[in-house]
Amino acid sequence: MKQTTKQSEGPEAEYQALLQAGELQPDIAQRRAIHALERLHHELFAYSEVTNRGSQRSFLSWWPFRALTRNTNNLTAPKGVYLYGGVGRGKSMLMDVFYSVTPTTQKKRVHFHEFMLEVHARLKAINEHSAQKRKRESRYLSGDNDPIPLIAQEIADETVLLCFDELHVTDIADAMVLTRLFDKLFELGVVVVATSNRLPDDLYKNGLNRQRFLPFIEQIKEKLHIIALDGPVDYRYNRLKGAQTYYFPINEDATNQLAITFFQLTDRRIEDRDKVPSEELIVQGRKLFVPKAAKGVAVFSFKRLCANPLGTADYLAIARTYHTVIMVAIPQFSQETEDQARRFVLFIDALYEYSVKFLCSAAVPVQLLYTGSEISFEFERTISRLMEMQSEDYLTQGHGKAI
Repeated sequence: MKQTTKQSEGPEAEYQALLQAGELQPDIAQRRAIHALERLHHELFAYSEVTNRGSQRSFLSWWPFRALTRNTNNLTAPKGVYLYGGVGRGKSMLMDVFYSVTPTTQKKRVHFHEFMLEVHARLKAINEHSAQKRKRESRYLSGDNDPIPLIAQEIADETVLLCFDELHVTDIADAMVLTRLFDKLFELGVVVVATSNRLPDDLYKNGLNRQRFLPFIEQIKEKLHIIALDGPVDYRYNRLKGAQTYYFPINEDATNQLAITFFQLTDRRIEDRDKVPSEELIVQGRKLFVPKAAKGVAVFSFKRLCANPLGTADYLAIARTYHTVIMVAIPQFSQETEDQARRFVLFIDALYEYSVKFLCSAAVPVQLLYTGSEISFEFERTISRLMEMQSEDYLTQGHGKAI
């Protein structure tokens, strides 16, 4: 396997270069985390040199069943890293630094929610196979026809390193799958690096049937080094601090100001505005196009999200995936656009539920957004939430839904 980097060129050197360039400030907590990632970088160099995992296809793609195979190298996988801490402490930035120089090409970085959506899609596909097909493939499943080991094996065959952004569990369906899935992934030698706003012991706190989730927490504590990013500076909020979040009317100046804030939040140069990538979210088997997205920040037009027949599932997928959303060109709602107003209410409810930061341009001040009559009561709540979402208390909240 061709290596992408030399062993000596680790995340610590990259981090130091960012400090020297003035792009980062000295931070004791970040330095502690980068030391842990440097250790893993060197251990992965040796581990990936001798680990053979088969094909390079994406584990998020569809593919026929195959026979289970075990990792026969008898290697002890390096312990991964779990970075946790409040919003804006640099977790995603450190993950970026580590991932960019990690020595294996068999790696995947994915938002944890997206990963679990794909796992559930795979489970559904397996369960929907005909009885005849399942009988033919039964030798590939475990004795009780449990598809989880098969899914874990397919992931492990192509992936040495899994990097998860925002490991956060609120769904009982996810909670019930995680212990079995990761028990097998760890057995097969997959190395995990994850970021989270929460301590492992606080994951799925107060969730339904949480006792069945506790073994997953123990796996995390056993297989990953737990590193706190508890520095006093909220770097993300510092980039938003003093910035306007609600612009009106809709004009070139408002668009330019939102663009400047987007590039501040994503560490990109405004000259590169044409190079910002798009993304896709999978929602109930459908693809939801995200026109611009980087580092947990997404940009949409109002028309794309609220003038099209989208619903709560779509908006919740956005809210779970992105910590900040920018919406351009919100109109003033009237009786002729009641359907759009209803979708906007659902959209703001989803963002609010997950403490997503919201920036926008609109035709009129927030208090004048709605001039219809059918949902006056519901829209009053939306106006209240839009005003609260501009407050310092809201902007300093961590991303995610509290249970």
